[in-house]
Amino acid sequence: MKLSRAASWFLLVFGVWSWFIWVSFVRNLWKDGSGLAFDAAGEPTTYFWVHLLLAVTSFLLGTAVGVIGLRGVLALRRASRRGPQEPKE
Repeated sequence: MKLSRAASWFLLVFGVWSWFIWVSFVRNLWKDGSGLAFDAAGEPTTYFWVHLLLAVTSFLLGTAVGVIGLRGVLALRRASRRGPQEPKE
């Protein structure tokens, strides 16, 4: 499958964006002082574990999407260096 330039860049940017957003979210979750993420004894709550699982899943999916985008961008750059290819008959 061949991705367009726009699709490749979109996937790459989406992967980077996903990491940026979810790293920020996990930092905020870890520092939570509202009582949602940690109880009075300082133990993690169900809210913490569910949202940590969501973040880890998003890290994995963001990484996969970003890698697909990066591979598409690199393939397009390699193809542009080679020049136009003649169609095969």
